[in-house]
Amino acid sequence: MQVKRIIDGAAAIGLMEPLTALVVKAGEAILAVNRAVMRVDGKQDGSPVTEADLAADRIIADGLAQVASDVPTLSEERTQLAAPPFHGSFFLIDPLDGTKEFVAGRDEFTVNLALVTEGVPLLGIVSAPALGLLWRGIVGRGAERVRFDATTIGAAEPIRARKLPAQGEPWIAAVSRSHGDPRSEAFIDNRPHAVRKTVGSAVKFGRIAEGSADIYPRFGPTCEWDVGAGCAVVTAAGGKVTDGKGGELLFGQRGDTGFIIPEFIAWGDPQAVKGY
Repeated sequence: MQVKRIIDGAAAIGLMEPLTALVVKAGEAILAVNRAVMRVDGKQDGSPVTEADLAADRIIADGLAQVASDVPTLSEERTQLAAPPFHGSFFLIDPLDGTKEFVAGRDEFTVNLALVTEGVPLLGIVSAPALGLLWRGIVGRGAERVRFDATTIGAAEPIRARKLPAQGEPWIAAVSRSHGDPRSEAFIDNRPHAVRKTVGSAVKFGRIAEGSADIYPRFGPTCEWDVGAGCAVVTAAGGKVTDGKGGELLFGQRGDTGFIIPEFIAWGDPQAVKGY
């Protein structure tokens, strides 16, 4: 029987630094892989997986066993070990988000780690190892941007999502390089004077959280581990992530479609949801 442990915002504060160090370490393992000669395999759903994905996942699994061994985990690379529905708190992990970006030699791939409590992301870390940049936050306690390198994790800089653009000013929409779809394009076209900003992987959530983009719609299926950490960071920064109709997203419940999120929208300003 799964043990129910509930971690609230106050307890999450004590986890942030060790979890950040763990995510940075996983990123180092990814960067150590030679992309020119690495093996790329295909999963049953057709998505790629590399030795970098697996190396990062091993580091995170071992680290979480030391940091919080009594908290269940759901990782993209270990879904067969998951026992949903998750009660209380659990870790939600994508060891390498943007594997296509990574394989293609681009730098916008991330390590995503979220702490979900009662179905809602509470703590999130989105780290872009090749950029030396991560975004992190705890809902109700603010969000931060941190620069790092192989030897040093820098000082945290508070960030906040920005308010709705003033009348006549353009909306900035974060869009995917690899996953465009007609409904997302139509949604963006309906924003006043929308400007598209092409960004890879979960870096898009970081751009919303830091106020350099206003909205990120995805009207196509993705997985909980792609969204959980970014959802926590955006919410902690004062934004909001909803389903495609403006409703709440829940994580770790697993319905008939598995851990699929059919669609979502990340909003820099929650007031924008009311008009939607």
